[in-house]
Amino acid sequence: MTAHPLPPAVEPRHFFSRLPHKLALGFGVLAVLVPSFSPSWKKAHAEAPPRFLAEPFGKLANGQPVSRYTLRNAKGMIVQFLSYGGVISAIITPDKNGKPANVVLSFPTLEGYTRDSAEGGLFFGALVGRYANRIAGAAFDLDGQHYTLSPTEPPNTLHGGVKGFDKKLWSVRELSGLSHATGAELTLVSPNGDEGFPGTLTVHVSYILDDSNHLNIHYRASTDRPTILNLTNHSYFNLAGEGSGTVENHVLRVNADHYTPADAASIPTGAIASVENTPLDFRTPHRIGERLRSTFAQMRAPRGYDHNWVINGSSSSPTPRLAATLTDPDSGRTLSVFTTQPGIQIYTGNGLNGRYARPSGRTYRQTDGIALETQHFPDSPHHPNFPSTVLRPGQMFDQTTVFAFGVSP
Repeated sequence: MTAHPLPPAVEPRHFFSRLPHKLALGFGVLAVLVPSFSPSWKKAHAEAPPRFLAEPFGKLANGQPVSRYTLRNAKGMIVQFLSYGGVISAIITPDKNGKPANVVLSFPTLEGYTRDSAEGGLFFGALVGRYANRIAGAAFDLDGQHYTLSPTEPPNTLHGGVKGFDKKLWSVRELSGLSHATGAELTLVSPNGDEGFPGTLTVHVSYILDDSNHLNIHYRASTDRPTILNLTNHSYFNLAGEGSGTVENHVLRVNADHYTPADAASIPTGAIASVENTPLDFRTPHRIGERLRSTFAQMRAPRGYDHNWVINGSSSSPTPRLAATLTDPDSGRTLSVFTTQPGIQIYTGNGLNGRYARPSGRTYRQTDGIALETQHFPDSPHHPNFPSTVLRPGQMFDQTTVFAFGVSP
């Protein structure tokens, strides 16, 4: 399967500032005259849906208001996200016949997300931090200091603790001056000692939807004390459309020769093993359900796929490289995942057990979605051979993931 090439990097640009003065003046005059002499233009312009929209989406138990933001590109693709948890609540994209559908699992109201959080959570669409994935023993040592975290999967910590970034209220601002794209920046300041992690951490995450149907997620963070950091997005994808049932017929390819074996609690052993002759070998495309129920030892405890693959190629390059491709043969929708991160945790929604209702009122069950979590490796602080997740003052955590949507015949 051939990867779709990435577009040039999306950067803020001010279009009119680059025009010669007389030409810019001409555009200004035209902008005044056309609405006056062309009622049809004025009507079409007034009815054009906005590329960026903010609207209320309920309130938290403490009374804090939550907003939902809509990004829309020139082709009509839509991405919606919340200020609560940075949750991506919808990605609406067309199939091979041009029919749009939401391709991420979601809830119709804020209560669905807060209930999920209160019950331990499956992190639907959320930004995950400070440390995505697991830390053994809910503790780590750094520079001779011992730090104790919240054991959310006793005795281990999962996805940042009791109140990780998925349960925080992020501030949001529209990004202006983007070329052929629309986007927003989400900001969060995590204080020193938050869930046991050291250092005051300032995090900026940009969601940018370009006109090539690519959702670009750019993570940046800085700290005032040495700390550890691992950020990801936890969307569950179903390219047939959320609520359509299992993704077992989706075809997956993973650009990885190796993975990190784990124990029964999904804590890495520290080994980096070959995928060859295992059900984790997706170097050539396979149906997700083809080997999902394998008796392979690594798949027994998680009851399916919940593993970290070591993405081929260098993670030190600022250019995102291909991590995985996903295709739904029926709808024709495709998703190519590019990232600068060293790993990708692929999770087949093994915890979906019917207690979560989707917008249609029906329920989500195991394999109704697949998470493609680009990130650093689980439990890296305890494995010096893994890429480091240490962030120090003066350094910038800077990672990018691109979800490139398309269609095949």
